[in-house]
Amino acid sequence: MLISHSQQERLNFSHVNPISKNITSNSRFWKLANPTKNMSDKPNIVYLLADQIRACSLPVYGDTQIETPHIDRLAQEGTVFSNAIATAPVCTPYRSMLLTGRHPQTTGHLINFVKTRHDEIGLGDVFNRNGYRTAWVGKWHLHTGSFPEIGGRDYVPEGRDRLGFQHWRGYNFHTDYFNGTVNLDKDWRNERWEGYETDALNRYAFQFMDNIEGDTPFSLFISPHQAHSTPYEFAPQEYYDRLPAELQLPENVPDAIKEQSLNIYRHYLAMVLTVDDMLGELMAYLEKTGRVENTLLVFGSDHGTQGGAQGINFWAKREPYEESIKVPLMMRLPGVFDGNRTCDTLTSPVDLFPSLCGLCGIQPPRTIEGYDLSASWRGETDAVGQEAILTMNFGATYDYLADGNEWRGARTKTHSYARWLSGKRVLYDIEADPLQMNNLIDNPEAKPLADEMENTLTNLMDARNDKLQPATSYSDWYDLQRRIVRNAHGPLGDPEDEPDWSLLK
Repeated sequence: MLISHSQQERLNFSHVNPISKNITSNSRFWKLANPTKNMSDKPNIVYLLADQIRACSLPVYGDTQIETPHIDRLAQEGTVFSNAIATAPVCTPYRSMLLTGRHPQTTGHLINFVKTRHDEIGLGDVFNRNGYRTAWVGKWHLHTGSFPEIGGRDYVPEGRDRLGFQHWRGYNFHTDYFNGTVNLDKDWRNERWEGYETDALNRYAFQFMDNIEGDTPFSLFISPHQAHSTPYEFAPQEYYDRLPAELQLPENVPDAIKEQSLNIYRHYLAMVLTVDDMLGELMAYLEKTGRVENTLLVFGSDHGTQGGAQGINFWAKREPYEESIKVPLMMRLPGVFDGNRTCDTLTSPVDLFPSLCGLCGIQPPRTIEGYDLSASWRGETDAVGQEAILTMNFGATYDYLADGNEWRGARTKTHSYARWLSGKRVLYDIEADPLQMNNLIDNPEAKPLADEMENTLTNLMDARNDKLQPATSYSDWYDLQRRIVRNAHGPLGDPEDEPDWSLLK
C-alpha cells in the first residue's frame, strides 16, 4: 500500500522525538534577553553554510598554520560548538537533514542528485509562515539539476523544489568558482556573476537584505561551494600568498600519500581563507546596517574532508573519522550566544532546524525527527540532550547506488564507533586519541565499551527502522527520474504531492 509522508507522520508522531521538551518555556528567551525589543520582534538569521570545511583545519579548533581572523572573531563574540557532527558526511544527505530535520532513512536522501519530495516540510516553509522573509543564495544540491552533467549552468525550478524559500539566487551544483551562475527567482533564467564565488554570493545576499522592508525578520542562507574540489581554478592568487611556504599534515596521513595530500592541501586552505573573508564581509555589513543586535549569525559546514588521514584520498568524506564528520559550528546573537563560550552539546544536522525554531520562538512541524537543543546550546541546566548520535554512509559512490563502504556508527562526546557491512569495526577514544590511530576494537579491556557502543548503535538504527545492507538494495527507493518513491518505512505516494500543512499546527 502506498502512503504519503504525512500519513507516516500520523502513524509515527507519538514516538518520533521521545526526549524532546516543549518549546513554550524557551520561545520567549531571546525577547527576555533583549528587553528593549518589541515582544513581537524575532531575531533575523544569517546562516553561512560552507562546503567540505573540516573543524580540524581551523585555528578555532586547534590548527596553527593559517590565520582566519573573521572566524576567530565570530568565535570570540559568540559560541563555538565542539561536538557538531555531520552524521552522513555527504552533501545532499547533510543538507536534507538541515532543512527538513529528518534523517536520510525517512527523506530518501541517501546519495547526491536526487529530487526532494514535494511533500517535505522545509525550514523555509516554517519560517515564511511565521512572518519571516526567506532566502537561499548559493549551492543547493537537493535536486537533480543538470545531472549527470555537473558542470556549468543548471536550474532548480520555482515551487516545491525550493522547499519554501521565497527569494532565490541559488544553483543546484557546479564548481565554476570564477564567473559562475545562479538561478533567478522564476522563468528558468540564470545569471552569470562576475569574479569569484564568495564575493558574488555576498553581493546577492546584501541585495536581498537591502530590500527587506521595515522590521520584517528574515532567514537568509548563504552557501558557497568552497572548499569543495573543482577541476578548474580553486581560488584567487592573493589567498595562496597568505599561506605559509611549508605546510604540515598530521601523523595520521601516511608517508605514501603525504606529498600528494600536501599539494592539494594548499588549494584547500586557500579556499578556506576565501570563506573567512566572506564571513568578515558579512559581519561588516551587519554592523553597517545596524543589524548585529537582532541577528543570529551562524557559520557551519556540511561535512569535512579526509585530507589523506587514515590513508584515504584527500577529497573523500564518506568516512566515520573525525576529519570527515566533525564540522565547525559557531553562533553569535547578543544576549544569547556571546562571551567567547564553548558548547559541547552533541549536535546532529537534524537538530539544527528544530533548535533554530526554538531560538526564534517558532513551533517546529510535527514531521521533525531531530531535537530542539536550544536550551542546551544556551547552557541551561537540565536541558534536553542526547548521549549518542547515529552516523552513516550508504554506499561506495556519492552519486549512484554502488555496493561498498556501507557503514553505520555511533558518536558520543568521548568515543566513536563504526561497523561496516564487510565486518570491519573501529572504536576510538577521541579525547585521548583525536587522530584515531589506536583502534580499541581488539583490546580486551575495551570489550565492555565496544559492546555498549554496539548496543547503542542498534538502538539508534532501530529508531530509524534502519538496516545495514548493500547500496544496491535501495534501488527501488527511486524512480527513473531520481524522484524518491520509498523510504525505510515502505512505499510512498506521488513524489509531487503537496505537504500536509496541518502538521505545522
